[in-house]
Amino acid sequence: MKAVVYKGPRELAVEEVPDARIEDPTDALIRITTTNICGSDLHMYEGRTDVEAGTVLGHENMGVVEDVGSAVGRVSAGDRVSVPFNIACGTCRSCNEGWTSFCERTNPIDGMQGAAYGYANMGPYPGGQAEYLRVPYADFNLLDLPSGDEHENDFTTLSDIFPTGWHGTRLSGLEPGDTVAVFGAGPVGLLAAHSARLQGARGVYVVDHQRDRLALVERFECAPIDATKGDPVEQIMDATAGLGVDRGVEAVGWQAHDPQGDEDPAMVLDELAQVVKAHGGIGVVGVYVPEDPGGPNELAQQGRPAWSYGTFFSKGQQMATGQAPVKRYNRQLRDLIIDGRAKPSELVSHELDLTEAVDAYDKFDKRLDGWTKVLLRPSA
Repeated sequence: MKAVVYKGPRELAVEEVPDARIEDPTDALIRITTTNICGSDLHMYEGRTDVEAGTVLGHENMGVVEDVGSAVGRVSAGDRVSVPFNIACGTCRSCNEGWTSFCERTNPIDGMQGAAYGYANMGPYPGGQAEYLRVPYADFNLLDLPSGDEHENDFTTLSDIFPTGWHGTRLSGLEPGDTVAVFGAGPVGLLAAHSARLQGARGVYVVDHQRDRLALVERFECAPIDATKGDPVEQIMDATAGLGVDRGVEAVGWQAHDPQGDEDPAMVLDELAQVVKAHGGIGVVGVYVPEDPGGPNELAQQGRPAWSYGTFFSKGQQMATGQAPVKRYNRQLRDLIIDGRAKPSELVSHELDLTEAVDAYDKFDKRLDGWTKVLLRPSA
């Protein structure tokens, strides 16, 4: 089968790899209809992780069940499904408590909890930027979708970015009537903003310096904050009559950088500590890593960004972090899409054949104007 294969920093290939297949009785084989390029994939693409050459990328996947193992009873061939990026067993302590992002059985790497498709340090599972994908523990992991192809571009966000954006708001402690600042207008940040509005946020401010991304903010009935026009903290404080916001969402991660391109992994954490009110909440869903040899300074290389913890402490703020347990949210979000209340596909910019993936990664990584979210179609 054809797949997107990592070769080295900024080097990919679409090539033939061994076919995905049923390996265990609890597996399902999925024919991929849509698979997405995620901003998190760029960490690997740029060489900022230790992903191995030869890895098939892709953790945002959906498709149709092609075959199932002998122990699979809930799903069957022909079912249209969304595949959460979390690979979870469904029976460990974390899974039983609803934290499938920290499954204790699926990642054999020492010290790591939680597994995913085609991602560094997340287990030995090939990704779904391919024609087919093997899904372990299929009965537990797969989300049923209506048959046909309606809402394809909306449903494809259910594997990661929509639940992750929603998770950021839940981690922040969002309540109806709150004001929210979302830092980062990439796909996760935009869908965090969309999620906040769906949950009754009174005002949502979204910070970025990419004009094409900021142009999408108003589609979700939120206020864009252009970091190229001045300090975003000052802009938000001015917009809130000096009060700040009740909640904040960090949707950037450790490769945060200013409009001039200078990288600072503490920048967004500092800004959130300033802009969120006393005893307000902050949800961090941008990726941070235990170590980063390519970091801009020694502390960053050790995975220890030096941020304004004193401000955070003195204001009595709360912070929660971590990868989204997709199954906690994806059924409700699916139903919001079906009911017409949620439209996450508003951020999709490109729908391409899988064979165009190498060029698409290059353009997406360079943040070329208009390249906000790329969907790949193996069967196009």
